[in-house]
Amino acid sequence: MQRYLTAEIPGTGGIIKGSPEDFLVEEIAAYEPSGQGEHCYALIEKRGIATLEALRRLSKALGVQERDLGYAGMKDAVGVTRQTVSIPRVAPEKVLALEIPGITIISAQLHGNKLRLGHLKGNRFRIRVRGAAPDAAARAEEAIAILCRRGVPNRFGSQRYGVQGNSHTIGAALLRGDFRGAVDTLIGDPAAVSDERWRLAIEAYRRGEIAESLAIFPGHFRVERELLGRLVQRPDAFDRAFNSVQPRMKRLYLSAFQSSLFDRVLEMRLDRLEEVAAGDIAFKHENGACFLVKDAEAESSRAQAFEISATGPMFGCTMMEPEGAQYELEREVLAAETLTPASFNLAGALRMDGERRPLRVQLTGAAVEEDAGDIIVSFALPRGSYATCVMSEIMKAG
Repeated sequence: MQRYLTAEIPGTGGIIKGSPEDFLVEEIAAYEPSGQGEHCYALIEKRGIATLEALRRLSKALGVQERDLGYAGMKDAVGVTRQTVSIPRVAPEKVLALEIPGITIISAQLHGNKLRLGHLKGNRFRIRVRGAAPDAAARAEEAIAILCRRGVPNRFGSQRYGVQGNSHTIGAALLRGDFRGAVDTLIGDPAAVSDERWRLAIEAYRRGEIAESLAIFPGHFRVERELLGRLVQRPDAFDRAFNSVQPRMKRLYLSAFQSSLFDRVLEMRLDRLEEVAAGDIAFKHENGACFLVKDAEAESSRAQAFEISATGPMFGCTMMEPEGAQYELEREVLAAETLTPASFNLAGALRMDGERRPLRVQLTGAAVEEDAGDIIVSFALPRGSYATCVMSEIMKAG
């Protein structure tokens, strides 16, 4: 069960994402388009669709290859989100004239380079909480005060681990070369799904009835169906079956496993979230640079001023490692999984170099409003951090 940094403050309760308009997200751009260049930077507002689906619709409408479109970050399907997409060799006027279901074009300007992942400062959120406690606004403000002072725990959380919450366990099995375990986990657990046909397909697989499972799985379960199709041909060739999974998906599973290990380390440091200790690798919030803390007392004022924060591991084979107590803590986490940093040195594109991630991030622009019995919470977070980490501390509902 998740611990909370704001445990002494009762949660507001309630629900979010009751409708798309309840969850508004807007990217904070790293830079503005220059007005010249071969890439059209289109600021889009999408409603109820994921980023990749928005890209698919844009590419189809414009006759541009989907791989040539650029974007700075992935955005959830549940909500109304504003983000920028770069489109090569298309006039802004043509983009502004588009009419695409679920997408509104806000603006379109030229720029010189393709937009890449991470090319943003952060995101602003405006989230409505419905059905909260009568004194929810006061509770939310108290929790926010603590988060502003100590920082927001920079968890990945459940949204990182897929619909069944098992993406990280698929990655763990892949990392160990346990292809039977990877396939079993990917096909899933019947108790973790609510769709009847999906559940029956998983149960058939669990009984060893591979052909029946393939026949039942709905057509849009492309990864599962490809796996099962190969197993029908060679029932014991789990490595061959798992090789049908696209490299992009394999990296997603491996990244989810990295994320789960980071969350585990963060949990162990939660009570000292705002502190740095000798041997820590510290993160400079101004520019993202990392350094080894040698004199904790000398660096403590910078940590209190939120200039630096301790980091946790996104484990990999060349990741910068801490010293002392933090080194021992991180090696214990790896040892519990019977892994070492060298385990992440996989072949080709699956190699995981690793990096450091701050254990906390700064909450800015935070405000609470009351509206028709609901509360509306507004705030901004740096890129790579999740609004759900803030809302779970406020609501205590997950």
